[in-house]
Amino acid sequence: MYRKQFQDKEISALGYGGLRFPMDKDNPSRIDREASQKLIDAAIASGINFFDTAYTYQAGDSERFLGEALSKYPRDSYYLSTKFYADAGVTIEEAFETQLERCGVDYFDFYLFHSLDENFINYFMDPEKDCLGYLIKQKKAGRIKHIGFSSHAGPDTLEKFVNWYDGFDMAIIQLNYLDWDLLNAKRQYEILTEHNIPIWVMEPLKGGRLSELNEEARAILKEAAPERSVSSWGMRYLMGLPNVQVVMSGMSSLEQLEDNLKTFDHFDPLSEKELEVLKKAAAAFRKDLGVPCSSCRYCCPTCPMELNIPVLIKGYNEWNMSKALWKVAELITEKTPDNCIGCGVCLHHCPQKIQIPEVMSKFADIIKENDIDFTKI
Repeated sequence: MYRKQFQDKEISALGYGGLRFPMDKDNPSRIDREASQKLIDAAIASGINFFDTAYTYQAGDSERFLGEALSKYPRDSYYLSTKFYADAGVTIEEAFETQLERCGVDYFDFYLFHSLDENFINYFMDPEKDCLGYLIKQKKAGRIKHIGFSSHAGPDTLEKFVNWYDGFDMAIIQLNYLDWDLLNAKRQYEILTEHNIPIWVMEPLKGGRLSELNEEARAILKEAAPERSVSSWGMRYLMGLPNVQVVMSGMSSLEQLEDNLKTFDHFDPLSEKELEVLKKAAAAFRKDLGVPCSSCRYCCPTCPMELNIPVLIKGYNEWNMSKALWKVAELITEKTPDNCIGCGVCLHHCPQKIQIPEVMSKFADIIKENDIDFTKI
């Protein structure tokens, strides 16, 4: 595992994202402690020393689990990052104290404003709430080492935020070879680089979609490098961006972890020739991209109908791509899209700005028009 210098720290180029730990089969709201501890132990044994979580990740259990999992290791042997979400229903003061308790630590190496966007920028910048002032106070007290933010904002909002305060130590943005153009991640990268803010990457494989691609795109990459995994192309693409400090991956299996460890064993960015191959594969994949959901699940806790929205969107995409009923049926194991009441609460939380009620309505129409009964497939 190669590391990169960040101020006075050496941080692993691959970081562990705490949003997708495997869940307990008997208790779907609780992280599977045994399976996830094995992942953390293997990650640390292989040189990963950066771990990221948030107040709302996996309904707060991500922070609790990471606190438990990392407690067996010396506190100065790893770097822990967490975040405050403006729509969590608590003040930043309440959240911060709760998070220290959940994680069982006295300080956070990195503490971030979570999910900056057009909805939350005014909350974070509100002088009456003085969120930034509180974090600066905690930093002076040694309870926070570095202050940053994660962002799903458009370029104009992002620029406004970094102009508001010039002391951010780092930022997390969604960055991958597809979103470089699709979600204008290129301009976001440029803005942060212009302000000398190191970048941590989230969604490097777009929630796993760049690990799968479609048949045509996979064939292009495999023909060019049969020995490399599809995922490794996306990771090595990011290695070639000089201002990327850490690439975070929410690894939910040992197979995913081992593949990423192999890729990050040493610095190995894509060559110019490989970049051309990747562009060709990306163009092939865009034809079947469908709804660009990354399965972050930010929409799920607030859905009054308790719909498994990412799974339903995956089913919608699968239908449009393959028309394979059995594949769609494998996904639709809970409530179907016709349960959506179109309230739009989810729209407030989707980082990808997906029109979720519209997708649910279209998928419900498909099911009705084709007289699909998932219980009989």
